[in-house]
Amino acid sequence: MQNKLQEGLKLLPITFVVIAVDQFSKYWVKSNLLLNSPVNILGNLLRFTYVENPGIAFGIRVGEYLPIITLMTVLAIFVIIYYLYTERHSGIILRIGLVLILGGAIGNLIDRTLMIFSPDSFLGVVDFIDVGFGQLRWYVFNVADAAVTVGIIFYLGHLLLKGRAQDEPRDQLV
Repeated sequence: MQNKLQEGLKLLPITFVVIAVDQFSKYWVKSNLLLNSPVNILGNLLRFTYVENPGIAFGIRVGEYLPIITLMTVLAIFVIIYYLYTERHSGIILRIGLVLILGGAIGNLIDRTLMIFSPDSFLGVVDFIDVGFGQLRWYVFNVADAAVTVGIIFYLGHLLLKGRAQDEPRDQLV
């Protein structure tokens, strides 16, 4: 039993790395960049633009519902932890996807919690990764958002590979 649990939790350090990199990068951005002032990293393709997002994904404002959204995030984190535990014997792609999603969810939860308990210092989730061409830009995001996105891609990849494996004909005895 202990060995099986250890095998299932082997990838959990990835979650902590995501949280640490996310929180450090947000701290660095807040300490070193000016709000809404882009800094070119790879020309105009990749810039760091410090913004504080008081809403959720894609800048959707939640206003007075922030505590409810935060509580829903906490519940989602527990669901992901449970799912990670129940799928501890599943393929590596699924488990990596889940630990990435978990790390990203916790990273942004930290910011949302700070917005609730320290609203004078934290006006929103710190976003800074700004990708695009000229005026055609994607929404500014952070390391936690990137981890969630990559985790979802891994999860969907797992579902696709699992579906293909089930669709393949099996040799049958005639």
